[in-house]
Amino acid sequence: MNSMHLLDFLAQTATNGGIAPIPARMLAAGLAMGLGAIGPGIGLGIGTWGATQAIGRNPDAEGPIRTAMILGLGFAEAVAIYALVVALVLIFAAPSA
Repeated sequence: MNSMHLLDFLAQTATNGGIAPIPARMLAAGLAMGLGAIGPGIGLGIGTWGATQAIGRNPDAEGPIRTAMILGLGFAEAVAIYALVVALVLIFAAPSA
């Protein structure tokens, strides 16, 4: 969908009284999960890449590097789980019209 079609869709939605509540909730949940997973995905890749680089350069420090990597990956994964919770709340806990 190019920008002209998107603008036409938004203008039509605004003049017709807005979008229906259920499709809006589904769209919001999809956006929350999709955008909420991009950052942690990039962070997990960068963190793992940095840890493997560090272990490759200094194999004797594998233990502390692995511990810090697992802790950091856990925190990054928690952000994705928060996005999943927000998406589930948008789908199931929001009042229907």
